[in-house]
Amino acid sequence: MTDTEYWTLVLVLGLVVIVAVVALLSLLVYFVKLIDNRVAEVRYTLESVAENTEHATLVPQTAERVDAVLAEGLRHHLFLGRVASGGKS
Repeated sequence: MTDTEYWTLVLVLGLVVIVAVVALLSLLVYFVKLIDNRVAEVRYTLESVAENTEHATLVPQTAERVDAVLAEGLRHHLFLGRVASGGKS
């Protein structure tokens, strides 16, 4: 192998390495941008959820009323249980 052939081979291999590095770095930049966009979407979704629950002022009132309905149902259940058993409980 002559010196010219040797240097030609080294330059071609160097060019292949440079092209591979550029391709891999381009992929890395693409994936970083993709991840950044998806993180932004998740952040927006979480902010929307926080706003929805922040403005849900009727949730505590609804919970109190559901508890009242359940308590009333329990009283009816206990009453009907005593009536059905003939008052033996």
